[in-house]
Amino acid sequence: MIRLGRISYVNMAPLFWRLDAPVEEVPGVPTELNRALLAGEVDLAPISSIEYARNAGRLRILPRLCVSSEGAVDSIQLVSRAPLGSIASVAVTPESATSVALVRILLPEAEHVALGEPADAKLLIGDAALQSMFEDPTPHHDLGRLWRERTGLPMVYAVFACADPAPPETAALEDALLAAHEAARANPEGLAREASARYGYPAGFLARYFEKLRYRFGPRERAGLLTFFELARDAGELDRVPELRFLATETQAVTAA
Repeated sequence: MIRLGRISYVNMAPLFWRLDAPVEEVPGVPTELNRALLAGEVDLAPISSIEYARNAGRLRILPRLCVSSEGAVDSIQLVSRAPLGSIASVAVTPESATSVALVRILLPEAEHVALGEPADAKLLIGDAALQSMFEDPTPHHDLGRLWRERTGLPMVYAVFACADPAPPETAALEDALLAAHEAARANPEGLAREASARYGYPAGFLARYFEKLRYRFGPRERAGLLTFFELARDAGELDRVPELRFLATETQAVTAA
């Protein structure tokens, strides 16, 4: 049985809805799953895309699955009363590696401090970001929207990665996750109702949120991911742009230019 990491935010609901596969789910925030995969405590997990880049030589990624958005994503927010151009410090969440790197790209001059310390802005992700949108009147800047405005491309927040070599059941599990996603897309009302009961957000809000998330890892997402790696390298977050090393179900790897 594959030990499958599951990000413990509502954004995983469309992939795990009616999942028909013999797995042991291991929940955790993205940085916890990053560590667990590299430590061999899970077999497959959606990990921060920047963490894949830092460990690409040890990992393979599923060729058809990711977590991305084409513009605003809602669940990654920079909260600040200051205009973006005047933000000199950001209190960053410890739960996400990709979002922290994205802030470095978008606000290269801003100092990063721990969440809870005084700063001009704070970075929130996942359910904390969604909750903040409900409760906090402070202006919120969606990082997915800011990325789209800068690059014109989707932002890939997470890839599904496994150790190399991968467990033999990995390709079949990718099929099952894609089938679960298709079932969720075919019944958005049912998905929203069940996710509302589990996570506590209004069903209508979740239905709109799920429409903003993308899980198919297509050509535009790959272009967006490689662009993110290039800009992360330029910002000092990566030493080099890695190859996208896919599970051996594809005939050719996609490499950076």
